[in-house]
Amino acid sequence: MKAYIKAISYYLPEQVVTNEDLVKEFPEWTVEKVAAKVGVHERHVAAATETASDMATKASEILFTEHGIDRSTIDFVLLCTQSPDYFLPTSACLIQNRLGLSTSCGALDFNLGCSGFVYGLSLAKGLIAGGIAKNVLLLTSETYSKHIHPKDKGNRTIFGDASAATLVSTDGFASIEDFCLGTDGRGAENLIVRNGGMRQQEALNDLVFDESGNPSSSDHLYMNGGEIFNFTSEAVPVLVDQVLEKNQLSKDDIQLFVFHQANKYMMNYLRKLIEIDSDKFYFFLENVGNTVSSTIPIALCEAQKEGKLNSNVMIAGFGVGYSWGATVLKCSR
Repeated sequence: MKAYIKAISYYLPEQVVTNEDLVKEFPEWTVEKVAAKVGVHERHVAAATETASDMATKASEILFTEHGIDRSTIDFVLLCTQSPDYFLPTSACLIQNRLGLSTSCGALDFNLGCSGFVYGLSLAKGLIAGGIAKNVLLLTSETYSKHIHPKDKGNRTIFGDASAATLVSTDGFASIEDFCLGTDGRGAENLIVRNGGMRQQEALNDLVFDESGNPSSSDHLYMNGGEIFNFTSEAVPVLVDQVLEKNQLSKDDIQLFVFHQANKYMMNYLRKLIEIDSDKFYFFLENVGNTVSSTIPIALCEAQKEGKLNSNVMIAGFGVGYSWGATVLKCSR
């Protein structure tokens, strides 16, 4: 049985942090410098008491309302997050209850970052192909802002909080084709929050600042930007070739490429490296930032509103793990 994306909606927290706000905190930067470097003008930040499950619940309610979806038809919930409410219970179980979904509905969390939406589609497709579910609510929800040190101007500039809700079903506007997925755990140290899990439960209080005033701490998000860039440059071109071959397509057969919206510089570099025409490469991060696992569904939602999802669309996610994945969506008008 084939699986389709039937509908997508998303939720952004109310609090907005603009480049002007950041420059007030980091006067050595300018608004123009921030915008030119990462292509982000503002990003949304979850409130202190707002969690990933709160945002995913709100995104789901928006989905149900915007697309007239009967919640009683949902028979599985998949939540991708790296900022769960608790170690246990599973946040997807909390969401099932808050949304008033049937108790015969399956629900689980999975922990992935920027490749999470693609992996989630593969899981949803498997559930439908196996006859386990007919309507899968795939949720991506992240509050990376809660992991970032307040003085970490680089990561605060890039990342925003958001949640997206995608209905994967037995019919819809985009059939989900074949996947290519990959993992290289040797890169785990280059994008990591070291403490809080079972390996390191207590705060290490090892905060240090480099000569430029940038913080490094085991108690907050650490990203080695250079290594992440190198990994992406090596993995993504190969990934694109692999998924084209697996789906028996050429680059010319793809109407639109929707990559993880990491930052403008990296995306432009990849576009040129892979030799993708600028009019076939979609950007949507200026007013939301890098929302981790939600970047691709948010971009797809906006591209659909613009009438750009009419044929073959390649989506590709890549990042923390290292983890990467891509597939092709065959979209109908």
